[in-house]
Order: sequence, then C-alpha cells, then structure tokens
Amino acid sequence: MTSQAADRPEQVGTSRRSKITPEREQEFFDAVLEQLRECGYDALTMEGIAASTRCSKSTLYRQWKTKPQFVAAALRSHRRTRCVDTGSFPEDLREAARALGDLSGRDTKLLHALTHAATQDPELQCALREAVVEPEIAALKEIVRRAVERGEVPADHPALPYVPAQMLGVLRLRPVLEGRPADPDYLVRFVEAAVLPALGLT
Repeated sequence: MTSQAADRPEQVGTSRRSKITPEREQEFFDAVLEQLRECGYDALTMEGIAASTRCSKSTLYRQWKTKPQFVAAALRSHRRTRCVDTGSFPEDLREAARALGDLSGRDTKLLHALTHAATQDPELQCALREAVVEPEIAALKEIVRRAVERGEVPADHPALPYVPAQMLGVLRLRPVLEGRPADPDYLVRFVEAAVLPALGLT
C-alpha cells in the first residue's frame, strides 16, 4: 500500500502528470506481468490493475495513456538487453544467443500470448516492437558493426543483414514448431550450425 501522495497528480507548467516513485512504478509493472501470465492480454484491464495495486484508474491513464503502452512499459522494465563484447564475432554471437535463450526460457508463454494478441491489435504490435524487438535488433546490429570494424567479416557479406532475423526468428518459432522454448543451449547450437557457417566463420 502506498501513500495518497504517490498517486496524486501535480501541476507542472500547463500539464498534469502523476507523481509516481520508481518503486511504485515497478509495483504497477509487476502487477501487469502477473496478470498477463495468469489471464492473458485480452482479460487484462486498466481497471483490474488499478484495483490490485490500490490506485485510481486515472493515475494509470495519465501515466501510460493506453493498455498497449502500459504493457510495453512493463515489458521494457522486465527486459534488459545485454551489451555483449567479447572481442570475437563468433563468441559475441554465442553470448547473444545465451542471453536471448535466458529471456525465452523465462517468458515464452507470456511473449507467445502477446505476439498472438498483437496480430489483432496494431497499437500493441507497434508498442511491442519498440519495447522488445527493436532493442534486440539494435544489440545484434551492434555486434555485427563491431565485427566489420575489427575486420572479422566483410561489410558487404551477403549474410550479414540476416543475422538478426536468424537469431530472433528461431527464438520466436521454436515454441510454435516444437512446443519448447529456444533455450540457451539450443540457440548456441543454432548459431554454430547455421549462423556462423552462413558467415564463413567457425
């Protein structure tokens, strides 16, 4: 339970915003993720989160505007894209695979449900892309950029643009095709069997 001050809007210039501490904000995010896991995206409501966290519904709407934006913010708070830099392109890809596999193992069910919901909700699709997909793509592109800079692979190698699609594609598809998450061991083996050979590396 929090004080009333934590949920009271304050005047800032000509706009109003909600004064929420980082700790209180994390309470909201944890409640969103818990309800997503238990009930799915369609059953999640701003009203339900407000009730479970003992705040006003207007507080949530002032802060996050819509349910898709709220869900994306909760996911962003939960996921931390690791900065991988071992000095070796093959080892960077293996480490990135391990990191992605850790995320997949923790929240496969959650992300699968959200991915399905996003096919029906363009706003959610856009929010998930900004919160989850784009940071992962950016991290993989940075690994590629450093490898080119170090001279480990030519900048015009035809397989380079497809590295993020390979890594993230198998991460999302294994649960669908095989009913199991793409865990770290599986993703490292995929990197060694498919990604590195396509780049002419071992």
